[in-house]
Amino acid sequence: MDKILKQLPLRAKEKQNENKKFLSKLKKKPPKDLDYVMVDLHQSEFQKTDCLSCANCCKTTGPLFTNADIERISKHLRLKPQQFIARYLQVDEDNDHVLQQLPCTFLDADNYCSIYDVRPKACREFPHTNRKKFHQINNLTLKNVAICPAAFNIVEEMKRQLKA
Repeated sequence: MDKILKQLPLRAKEKQNENKKFLSKLKKKPPKDLDYVMVDLHQSEFQKTDCLSCANCCKTTGPLFTNADIERISKHLRLKPQQFIARYLQVDEDNDHVLQQLPCTFLDADNYCSIYDVRPKACREFPHTNRKKFHQINNLTLKNVAICPAAFNIVEEMKRQLKA
């Protein structure tokens, strides 16, 4: 996995123009069954991919924390929301709550998440390859293929199946 993660940013950069063009075309004219195709591709890939052997998303990027996330996680940690925010979060340039530091504070040495059952929505949905209206998140997808080997593989398979 280390070798794959080391090569991933370069591989994603090499494919960036091709992916951008493909995703842009997809956005303009998405196939009627795209949501179903994406669910199938996502499920197929994650039968082969073990996130616990990677956790690159937790090591290199941080999720946005919604108010609902903050409430839920604070309660789980037995903290007041403001205590949770002060201890773990900061406000970014877009005025969103994000982690103060990376890798994620809640990631342990075995790549397990200590707040897995109450993790942020963004973490639950990452890499967003099985969401409805997938064609609307091109910029996010382009970022995620450089972070997540599964997302990279899903986009490559999607291009094969949809004849990019």
